[in-house]
Amino acid sequence: MAVAEAPGVGTRIKALRDGLDLSLRDLAERSGVSAPMLSQVERGETSPTIAVATRIAAGLDLSLSQLLRLDESGSVTVVHASERRGGGGGGHAYEVLTPPLPGQRAEVSEHTLAAGAATGGPDDPPMHEPGARETTVVTHGNLRLHCDGEVHDLAEGDAVTFDADLPHHFENPGRGEARFFAVVAAGLRRS
Repeated sequence: MAVAEAPGVGTRIKALRDGLDLSLRDLAERSGVSAPMLSQVERGETSPTIAVATRIAAGLDLSLSQLLRLDESGSVTVVHASERRGGGGGGHAYEVLTPPLPGQRAEVSEHTLAAGAATGGPDDPPMHEPGARETTVVTHGNLRLHCDGEVHDLAEGDAVTFDADLPHHFENPGRGEARFFAVVAAGLRRS
């Protein structure tokens, strides 16, 4: 049985593969589906069977329903300010701006740090999955990033990108409140 009911599945597979920085050969090794078959599927020359689509999904770290977008209700999801998920404590507050959709590969959050507050401590374990990358943009005040034993001072308007699976935390060394946006992309770095 072919997965003909899922329009654009080949285009989606190619976009996901490119987003993970995988070659056809890489995905073939991860999924057990041959590179020529993957190429034909991506170009829309053939539709994969459910078994093949399941193996491709696993190679992309997704379930079949996530690959085929069966769990999604539409192509646009709005998160209203009143619907944001958040938390924090000890002078650190955050809100997640992205919806909790299956297969979501990135999360955007907005953070506020009181003067002298920190997002964590030097002995806290990493809270992001292996291979995750984070980009943070300071929108107000100053931040100090402690990452893998190094310290980086950031001013308003500065941005930093780092391996988020390493021990890290932010501190506000200033006298006023600091605000920043963080974008965490899951598992894009492969070893």
